[in-house]
Amino acid sequence: MNEMPHYRRLSGILRKQIQSGYYAEGSLLPSEHALCAIHGITRPTVRQALEELVREGLIVKRQGKGSIVRKPLRNIGILAAAGTTSAIGQSFLKTVILQKPQLRPWPEEFPFELPEMEREAGCVYLERLRLVDEVPLFYDINHLPHLGLPRFTQRTFENRSLFEILRRHYGIEIRGGEQKLRALIPGPSVREVLQMKPGQPVLYMERKLTTNREGYHIYSTIWFNSEKHAISGVF
Repeated sequence: MNEMPHYRRLSGILRKQIQSGYYAEGSLLPSEHALCAIHGITRPTVRQALEELVREGLIVKRQGKGSIVRKPLRNIGILAAAGTTSAIGQSFLKTVILQKPQLRPWPEEFPFELPEMEREAGCVYLERLRLVDEVPLFYDINHLPHLGLPRFTQRTFENRSLFEILRRHYGIEIRGGEQKLRALIPGPSVREVLQMKPGQPVLYMERKLTTNREGYHIYSTIWFNSEKHAISGVF
């Protein structure tokens, strides 16, 4: 029987230590020099083992810092009422604003029936791209009734949680909601935003979120590239 390669043996040891919680998320693995001394192997062998963990998403390497532990994301909590930022964690999530908040009339064709007060008030329109580890995963369009949101369009939303801004500055908290999901082939504009290949399907969601403010809802349409990640969450 062939003996296990040294790099694979080391990657197995480190993998077990990470998965068991011995090295917490964000902590540093021992240096390459330390791993050489502990395991009696060469630096190229140590680097080969670490590269294997990088490919698995268990660590990231930072110049001048070393090997930083992270837990790979397999399930994305976009369905959670707490919000995507809360479910994924700010350390992994990046938010790019494609369209800053602007006041608009409601679209003539809308996936949900609007209460009269919300329709009469008009809406705040906001487009965002959410990236996880720099990979575009979510493209979402949000419609918020323009009711009791002073200076909302002047706020900064880049790398900020929409739900947290609503809670902290306007006292609006998400209580639950309803959503419709289906798989479809996205058009060229969505495909370009999410950097997807032609013919690759996307998970499309329409959401109506209820809040602690009676009669006030938040509406979103979301395109999610689920090629490498599943989604999960509870309402």
